[in-house]
Amino acid sequence: MKLTILGGGGFRVPLVYGALLGDHAEGRVSRVTLYDTDAGRLAAVARVLREQAAGVPDAPGTVVTDDLDEALRGADFVFSAIRVGGLEGRAADERVALDEGVLGQETVGAGGIAFGLRTVPVATALARRIARLAPDAWVINFTNPAGLVTEAMSRHLGDRVIGICDSPVGLGRRIARVLGADPDRAWIDYVGLNHLGWVRGLRVGGRDELPRLLGDPALLGSFEEGRLFGPDWLRSLGAVPNEYLHYYYFNREAVRAYREAEQTRGAFLREQQEGFYARMKDPEAPALATWDRTRAEREATYMSENREVAGAGEREESDLGSGGYEQVALALMRAVARDERATLILNVRNRGTLSVLDADAVIEVPCLVDANGAHPVAVDPLPYHAVGLVTAVKAVERAVLDAADSGSREAAVRAFALHPLVDSVSVARRLVEGYTRVHPGLAYLDRP
Repeated sequence: MKLTILGGGGFRVPLVYGALLGDHAEGRVSRVTLYDTDAGRLAAVARVLREQAAGVPDAPGTVVTDDLDEALRGADFVFSAIRVGGLEGRAADERVALDEGVLGQETVGAGGIAFGLRTVPVATALARRIARLAPDAWVINFTNPAGLVTEAMSRHLGDRVIGICDSPVGLGRRIARVLGADPDRAWIDYVGLNHLGWVRGLRVGGRDELPRLLGDPALLGSFEEGRLFGPDWLRSLGAVPNEYLHYYYFNREAVRAYREAEQTRGAFLREQQEGFYARMKDPEAPALATWDRTRAEREATYMSENREVAGAGEREESDLGSGGYEQVALALMRAVARDERATLILNVRNRGTLSVLDADAVIEVPCLVDANGAHPVAVDPLPYHAVGLVTAVKAVERAVLDAADSGSREAAVRAFALHPLVDSVSVARRLVEGYTRVHPGLAYLDRP
């Protein structure tokens, strides 16, 4: 099988290739095509992949190209991991929002909306091109904001585009470990939107073990989300939220911490990755070892401001390694290509799963996956507190899609103003002004 990675010069591509190296079964991916518009980044990542493949006799072959049509033709799977505007754009998203006193995180709040407004037009164009050049390919989307971008692409690719995220996987595995259950055998009752979901149950052998966790303060305080949100709040919710809900439940504290930080997360990653790619220009530099050190630093500092606010301490060793989205991607490809049925938490079209949303709304829920794609599993209705957040954020996503499709500045303002973490229409208007000043890619938004 041929896998094409859009954004093939991206820093996390070696995680995907590393997962592929462990797959030796018949029908595995035998060729990986890396496509990127940045030749330097592409060359650097190709070096890392060559070192990863050393000593693996059946390692998938790699091809690099800056020709998009060449990359797509004949692809069985297309992995989309692009970053429109690069990390420079992410840093600008954060700064513009923080200057207005609101959150600038890349997938949540004002920063996520700005990122979406830049990304959706590009992702939509890619979806149209894939539909034309590789109509039988399955598209695995990891481009953020993952749920929004998956929904935009689904308008042209239907159910052949599936969004993935490592957050629900990591959360489910942490809960299972705390409860002494095998994460690979536990059923995770997870529901919501991307970066806006809750674990409402964890079943082992037909028995829901989550009440045992919620009833034990010591257990609740022994894993990352328990320390992040606090045992009292988790018991009050009767569920364990995705870590990104910390931005909603403790927004004031999070914004203060981000404003007081020496640099934003985007600025940190920009400097870190610039250093990595610069070192890769030295032909004598050990590519894989350099990449691995950089990755370890990246993982250790993930959501550090939120953990500081909550007094949650350092990340656990088990959360610093690989085993996240790249394993979800591999399991998804195996299930589709070989009809190896699997249950995975994915971003797919709703199709009536959540009655509060229409059929085409992309949601994040457990899915049964087979050769015909991903099929969302029926779930219990959302509690009202979750309905409020899910429907409000979906309205924001629809406004972003409207703005990207029509070029309407009014729709862009509406997207910001409707978000629960933007507290004023006036702020929303200033955010649109600020983002259009710093992002040439938003020039498509008309002016009054």
